Amino acid sequence: MKSLMCKLAILIAIAVPGMSHAWFEPQRGTQLRSDLMNTIRPQAEAELGAPVQFVVESLRVDGSVAFAALQPQRPGGVQILWEETQMAARGEDPMGYNGSVIHAIFAFGGASWDVIAWTIGAGEVWWSDPQICATHGTLTPEVC
Repeated sequence: MKSLMCKLAILIAIAVPGMSHAWFEPQRGTQLRSDLMNTIRPQAEAELGAPVQFVVESLRVDGSVAFAALQPQRPGGVQILWEETQMAARGEDPMGYNGSVIHAIFAFGGASWDVIAWTIGAGEVWWSDPQICATHGTLTPEVC
């Protein structure tokens, strides 16, 4: 039975284009993962207040580009009170967002990572835009 399941998994991987990927996920505790989180943190804290900690839903790196889907929270897992954020202060309805997930695209600029684009609670899959896919498509082949 194990052999049959293994063969089936191999056949699916060969038959379904895009199942393999070039990206990898930096492990917890690595410098790369920390660098990426510290790159997006100032933007998140400007909108949500400090301090912000992230629960990583997805983190993909392929060479000098990266993509992240992050759930923001306060240290220790404390929920962010959205009505107390800068978004709410500007009159934006934080509850109208499609959840609180932060999506971000990064590029390595030679000495450090830069945030190229990001959103909180995106209602659209903006990272599937052809211009973004042209430079970052290897990170999200399921939408590019």
